[in-house]
Amino acid sequence: MANLKSESFRSLFPALEKLTYLNSAAVAPLPSVSVEAVNRQLQDVSLFGSSHYTAWVDTKQRCRELVAQMLDVRAEQIAFLRNTSDGFSAVAHGLDWKEGDNIVSFSGEFPSNFYPWRAIRDRYGVELRLCGKSDGIVDEEELIRLIDSKTRLVTISAVQFSSGFRADLERIGEAARKAGALFAVDIIQAFGAIKLNLNTLNVDIAAGASHKWLCAPEGCGILFLSERARSLINPALVGWISVEDEWNFTDREQAFINDARAYESGTGPSALFYGLEQSLRLLNDSGLDEIEKHVIGLADYFCSSLKGKPFSVVGERVASNKSQIVSVSHNGGRSAAEIFRELEKKNIIVSARGRHLRVAPHFFNNLNDIERLVDALS
Repeated sequence: MANLKSESFRSLFPALEKLTYLNSAAVAPLPSVSVEAVNRQLQDVSLFGSSHYTAWVDTKQRCRELVAQMLDVRAEQIAFLRNTSDGFSAVAHGLDWKEGDNIVSFSGEFPSNFYPWRAIRDRYGVELRLCGKSDGIVDEEELIRLIDSKTRLVTISAVQFSSGFRADLERIGEAARKAGALFAVDIIQAFGAIKLNLNTLNVDIAAGASHKWLCAPEGCGILFLSERARSLINPALVGWISVEDEWNFTDREQAFINDARAYESGTGPSALFYGLEQSLRLLNDSGLDEIEKHVIGLADYFCSSLKGKPFSVVGERVASNKSQIVSVSHNGGRSAAEIFRELEKKNIIVSARGRHLRVAPHFFNNLNDIERLVDALS
């Protein structure tokens, strides 16, 4: 594992005083610095109303710059929406679809990366081609074979929510690019735990949110659009801050911003951005490369510690597709929901996802957390 001193971070997460928390793939606990920042902004509004509005806007811009830095893109390529679903819906309803077009995806995607495309299928007669699933594992060969000259968009998760399978984004993106299709990626189960350099991965569109691996408050959705994507996707929802000079209330014919910021229709959750900034700084200062090594090391340790336990890891954890998320099934057929409830009574927090128990360690976790979980499994 990486030389990441998780102990130095644990004191920032009050939840860890009582819980063995291995569930950041659902909702991560908030660090105290982020909660304090949210409270400061709310107190500011309580005492001074809109007097410090420009400070709120500046905080949002710093968040934009931090997200861009962490994803290796430009700040103006990042828009803040409410959540991952909003991001994909904005893309889905902003493209000019034609009957005969097709969308290629994976049948096991989280619904945020399915329902927007289903709506396009039903509304415009677009074919939705889905690669088959086996316990949340993507057959990338099959996925790529589904791409042809009529494919307008290929969409996949960087890390699958149910299995932890990590996609070869560069390979899939290259196949999409060769066909002239846009490549969209759901990054919510990767960003904050896995280093993502979107510019080197042929990614045109990425959508995610704040409440999982970013350890930030819910409500800050993230949308990345490449220049190519922005030129092809019209903003479906626009408002007063979508234009070039938002404070010019008299020029009603001015142009919309020619980058991702046009997708921000109005004022956002200012207090949440204060919390998001602190969480982003915590992760960025820790180093995403080091975090990735640490969390994958913890996941590997969990898998190796299962010897002698009646559990099997879902899928092969080879270097090319393993992530920080591990799903296991009980060899004797015990339900994941039952095991989840037993662990919860012991203050060990994981997730039950269908037939599988999902374990998701983050940078604040350590080997003792993994050992406590393994000791409790039966």
